[in-house]
This record gives sequence, C-alpha cells and structure tokens, in this order.
Amino acid sequence: MSDLYVSWSDYHSNIEKLAVKIYQSNWEFNQIVCLARGGLRIGDTLSRIYRLPLAILAATSYGGTDNRVRGALTFSSHITMTTSLLGSHILLVDDLVDSGVTLEQSVIWLKQNFSDRVKEIRTAVLWYKDCSTIAPDYYIDYLPDNPWVHQPFECYENMDLTQLAANYNADSNSKQPEPQR
Repeated sequence: MSDLYVSWSDYHSNIEKLAVKIYQSNWEFNQIVCLARGGLRIGDTLSRIYRLPLAILAATSYGGTDNRVRGALTFSSHITMTTSLLGSHILLVDDLVDSGVTLEQSVIWLKQNFSDRVKEIRTAVLWYKDCSTIAPDYYIDYLPDNPWVHQPFECYENMDLTQLAANYNADSNSKQPEPQR
C-alpha cells in the first residue's frame, strides 16, 4: 500500500470537480451535511457553491499514532445547523470513504434521528477506496490500491504551538516600524 500526497491546489480542485459532478447528475437537494472533521472544508465549499445550508455531524473513529488506528465509531449527540429544520434531500459529504463504516453509519444516524424529515440521502467524497464496503454516490478518485491519503491540512496535527508562536513573534518583531518620537 503506497501513500497519496495531496496538495492544497489539488484538494480545492477536487472539491470543485465534485461540485460539477453532483451538478451534472441533475439531483436536487436542499441540505448539505458534512462529517467533521474530514468533511468540514468540503461541506463549507459546497454550501457556498450551491448556496444551501450546511449542517455538521461530528464523528470520529481514528486515533493512535498519526491518527491511523481505527477504533470505535463515535457520533456527536446532536447535529449542528443554522436552519430550524433539517432538509428532506440531503447531500452527506466527507473527505474519503475508507472502510465505509462511518459513511454507512452516518446515513443510518441521520435516518434514525430525523425520520420525520429525511426522504433521501446521497453521499459524496473526494476519494473512494477499494476496501470500502459501500460505494458513495459521488466521488472524484477511485483508489484501487487503498493508499493512505495525506491531505494538505495534516501539517496542523503535529504543529508545535511554542514554535509557531516563536515564528510569529520573530516575524512581528522584525517587521514592526520604529516608534515615532
């Protein structure tokens, strides 16, 4: 299994390609739900492109060394949204589908918790791995070799705040103008 390294440029381009793919399907939806954390940026961008409300469902199953150890799936107790009601036709977005468990269980969670509202849910991701037990409705790259996907924002996961503060303090000290006397 090799690794796939994604640049910011490719990442944003893939989100735009995903928006086009969904648009070309002619499916009409009225709500975007993103899975936090991986789907946050994708959901935000699609919400802006489609001018539709964004709801956030937090879910986590990875931890351990470099966040590569899959554990039990945990959902937030509530969905976060700015509308009074969840839409009836939901586009559920995440960054990738690996095992398929998170995406599959998220669909179930939404249907169980909003059974009176939800009529249809479709799923969209940037990367669809072969090892997934389910296929997303929309995706950009199918990954038959199941690589570990290194996304451009991963640099923040190992960032040292002390060093970051020192870098910015050094920058701000060297660029400040001399006080006027």
